[in-house]
Amino acid sequence: MVDLSVCQVTSAGDLTRSLWHLLNLLMQPSIVLPVLAVMIAAPWVVRPRRWKRRVSLAGVMLLLLYSLGLSPLGAKVGGKGLALLIPQDNGQTADAIVILGRGENFRPSRVQVAAELWQQQRSPLIFASGRGDAIEIGQMLEAAGLPAAAIDGEPCSATTNENALFTAALLQPQGIRRLILVTDPPHMARSLLTFRSLGFEVIPHPSPVPNGLNNRKRQFLVLREWAGLIGYGMMGRYFARETGEPGFGVRTG
Repeated sequence: MVDLSVCQVTSAGDLTRSLWHLLNLLMQPSIVLPVLAVMIAAPWVVRPRRWKRRVSLAGVMLLLLYSLGLSPLGAKVGGKGLALLIPQDNGQTADAIVILGRGENFRPSRVQVAAELWQQQRSPLIFASGRGDAIEIGQMLEAAGLPAAAIDGEPCSATTNENALFTAALLQPQGIRRLILVTDPPHMARSLLTFRSLGFEVIPHPSPVPNGLNNRKRQFLVLREWAGLIGYGMMGRYFARETGEPGFGVRTG
């Protein structure tokens, strides 16, 4: 496991948290609905303008899309759409099983899935990636009976892109190219494409979303991943690229 002391805090994590905070605000109907109401109604209280019908109509369309996105039906359809982007696990063995951190609530299912894959001899190594998750996941794997020699990871990455970059920087020099990737279904499509862009052959193996997640959090998860999937695409993170420097030393501890 990479020593936590060598990790360098990057601005990427702060930017990502800011964007997710903005998305969380957009999921507050008490904030968004008044704005859309003004957008629909305001053009009709000003002097005639050609554009007022267009602005008002755009407001109505946004209201309909917003209502659908926050509905149970919208979350279900959105989740199924993300799932359709994920190929089936073909059962191949791999050089490493990579677990992506997603917070405390997601760890148990990820650990269970990865431990089962290791016990099935799908791979000799489990690699945990994520700031605030990797060390804890490693400890949980050891508590589940896996040998320390089969567990590695990096606790430095703060985003999905950094998960992929830092994992590539550490594993590819060891000749590791084929991964079994473990993360939740909504997160899998973006993660899969990002890891592939760095030269990995990726076998997706989703872990369940925690049962304790309420409907609102599930809706946020789906909307967040659609936003992330589109955003990463616009930034060109699905095209083939070089790994570059990991942003930390590779001293282990």
